[in-house]
Amino acid sequence: MDNWTDRPAYTMRDSAFWKIIGALGFASLFVFAAMYTTQPLLPLFTEEFGVSVSSSSLSVSLTTLGLIVGLLVISFLSDRHGRTLYIKWSVALSVIPFFIMPLTDSFWLILTLRFLQGFTLAGVPAAAIAYINEEVDRRSVSFATSLYISTNALGGMVGRVLTGYVTEHYSWETAFYGLGIAGALIAAAVIFLLPKSRRFEAADGTARQDMEAFLFHLKNPLLLISFGLGIVLQLSFTGVWTFLPFHLQGDPFGLSLEAISYTYFAYGIGVIGSPLAGWLSDRLGIRPVRMAGVLILSAGILIALSESVTMIVVGLCVICLGFFTAHSLTAATVGRDATHHKGSASSLYLVSYYVGVAAGSTLLSPLWMAGGWTLLILFTATIPVVYLVFAITLRKRLAAHA
Repeated sequence: MDNWTDRPAYTMRDSAFWKIIGALGFASLFVFAAMYTTQPLLPLFTEEFGVSVSSSSLSVSLTTLGLIVGLLVISFLSDRHGRTLYIKWSVALSVIPFFIMPLTDSFWLILTLRFLQGFTLAGVPAAAIAYINEEVDRRSVSFATSLYISTNALGGMVGRVLTGYVTEHYSWETAFYGLGIAGALIAAAVIFLLPKSRRFEAADGTARQDMEAFLFHLKNPLLLISFGLGIVLQLSFTGVWTFLPFHLQGDPFGLSLEAISYTYFAYGIGVIGSPLAGWLSDRLGIRPVRMAGVLILSAGILIALSESVTMIVVGLCVICLGFFTAHSLTAATVGRDATHHKGSASSLYLVSYYVGVAAGSTLLSPLWMAGGWTLLILFTATIPVVYLVFAITLRKRLAAHA
């Protein structure tokens, strides 16, 4: 039997490269549409089910928590049994809760189903980047990763916009049924398109050895910097988007759910920003482009402090450009800096990233309650810059002691 390293990796000239991009793009589109679909519905949930703002936000953060658990489990399994199986099952199984949630009037049952849905969604992000690193030629990995992450942005945008629009004109139940049907079609497309792994090498050893290898990543200071950046980026990004509907429904704006859902078109900038970041990093280097992404994110958050809806939308576009630039390049860096068990390294980055989602969607509630939009914006704009300074200082110290 030939060794996996003897099999050529796919380049952009190969049709399989574009099948990978298409299949993972469809899968990612559904995963992120499903994950964030309740975000524009938070004010509606507080009214319809009589729950608090914090409880309503659990429909996002518990899904994220389920995803984190799934990432930890599935990353081990995908390192042993391959990537494609978990990517395909992830999409197929995560469709099911969308057909059950509209049938219940219990918000706590909805939260339970959202947690379970988060777990099933984890198969795609747990395996996709490792799969790309294994199957795609090294010169094209950053580009392929950026294209994949751009569909993260597209999925987040589509899920929020369509859910808000359909809910405004019909009901949130109808929106969920629509997502379920779309997800079933996407699952069929992923199963048909995604090429089998050709260069996957199963991890050897016991489960304990796998755990030791997993924890070894936490001893790599370069990876720790990336993991911390993942938390900070998502904390700020999710914090703004979670409380935006409450802000725009209140005075002086008084916008409808449909109008608020249109602000999520700003994610379209992220769809462009991720591939652009990959292209620029090939010419200028990852670090300076990623640093620029962090600073652009913070600048956009400050712009969203405006009392003009137009300027808030401009700020949201700038936020998406900066965030997806920084995130896509950080994800690519993790795959490069991990010396082994790349699946678990990528999953650890995503765990940190989604810890930031959970924190931004629920743990920032006290800031919102204490100081409203102004305090939330000042905090979420400041923390990425503070972390960037910390990361640059730590990297210089590591280089000096190398």
